[in-house]
Amino acid sequence: MKFDKPVAVKWIAEFTGAKLIGNDHQEAMGINEIHKVTKGDISFVDFEKYYNACLNSAATIIIINKEVECPEGKTLLVTADPFTAYVKIVNHFRPYEPSSKLISDSAIIGEGTLLQPGVFVGNYVRIGQNCLIHPNVTIYDHTVIGDNVIIHAGCVIGADAFYFKRRKDREVQYDKLVSCGRVILEDDVEMGACTTIDKGVSGDTIIGRGTKLDNHVHIGHGAVIGRNCLFAAQVGIGGKAIIEDEVILWGQVGVSKDLRIGKGAIVLAQSGVPSSLEGGKTYFGSPAGEAKPKMRELAWVKRIPEMWEMVKNGPKEEMPVAVPEKDLITVEEFAIRKGINYTTAYSWLKQGRLPKEEPANGSNKILDWDKVKDIAMVKPRRS
Repeated sequence: MKFDKPVAVKWIAEFTGAKLIGNDHQEAMGINEIHKVTKGDISFVDFEKYYNACLNSAATIIIINKEVECPEGKTLLVTADPFTAYVKIVNHFRPYEPSSKLISDSAIIGEGTLLQPGVFVGNYVRIGQNCLIHPNVTIYDHTVIGDNVIIHAGCVIGADAFYFKRRKDREVQYDKLVSCGRVILEDDVEMGACTTIDKGVSGDTIIGRGTKLDNHVHIGHGAVIGRNCLFAAQVGIGGKAIIEDEVILWGQVGVSKDLRIGKGAIVLAQSGVPSSLEGGKTYFGSPAGEAKPKMRELAWVKRIPEMWEMVKNGPKEEMPVAVPEKDLITVEEFAIRKGINYTTAYSWLKQGRLPKEEPANGSNKILDWDKVKDIAMVKPRRS
C-alpha cells in the first residue's frame, strides 16, 4: 500500500512508540511485506531467521523487535511487538469505511458494463468497459477490474488475507494482520460462480489478462497469476504463489504458498503441489511429480500386496513346462488358428500373449497356454 503523501519517520516512531535507529530524516512512501517492498516502504520482521532477508530487502524503514546493526541509508524502528505496530499503521492510513449502498459513490464503472441485481461494489473500486457482472457478486474496496471481464454469480473479490499471528499464552490465540492490499483483474478475465480471490496483505493479488477460472476456485492473498491460465473447479492457490503464463490446473489441484509454477505447466486433477514446478511439463500426484513416472509408481504401488505375499510365502510354483509332444503345435499352426501372420504370432508367444484354451493338433485335449511360460514349448518354424 502506498500512502497519499510521504510520512516522516520521526512521526511513525512516535506513533508506534518505537525506538528510532539510523537515518531520522527518512520519509515513508508506503507499507509492504518483504516480498513486495520497494524503496521508501515500511516493512516489519519479528522472527530472527528472517532478519537478514528484511534488512537486505528494498525496504527503507524496518520495524524490528531487536536492536541490530542498521544498514547504511535505512532506518530501524525497534519495538517489542512489530506485528502490532504494523497493524496500527495500516489501520491509521487505511481505516475501514462502512458502505451504505450497494454501489459506492466513489466507484468508477466503465461504459458498457452491466451489473446484474444484487451486485455489491465497494469504495474506490474501478471497473473497466464492457464487463458483465452477474447477480450477488461482492467486490470489496479498492479492487481494480479491467475491460471485457465476466464475473459469475456469487463471486467474492477482495476479502481479507488469511494471515494471523499465534499467541499461545492467550485464550484467544490468533491476532489478525489487517489487510490493506488490492485485487487486480486484468482485461478479458472470466471468473466462474462462487470463486473467491483474497486481497494482498499490503500488495496486490493479480489475475493476468485472458485467464479463466472455473467455479469454486480460491486464490490466496498476494498470489500472482499469469496470462492465459486455465483453472478448473475447486483449484486452491496458496498465498504469494506465482503462477506463470499459460499454466493449466485441472480440478481440485491444491497449490501451496510461496512457490512458483513455470510457464506452460499442466497439473492433472487432484494433485498437490507443495513446492515449485518447472514450466512446460505435465505433473500428477501428491506431492506432484512428472505425470508418466508418477503413474508408473502408482502401478507398482498396486502390486505391493502381491509382492508382500511373495516375501512372506515365496513365489508361487510355476506350472511344469514338460508337455507331451503330441500336445505341442508349431508357430505356423498357432498363426493359422489365430488368423495372424507368422511374425505377429511369434511376437505374441514371446510376450506371453497365449490363449487360455487352445486345442492341441485338433485333439480334444485342452492345454492351458496361459500358464505356459517357456517359448520352447512351441515347436520352431519348419525348415
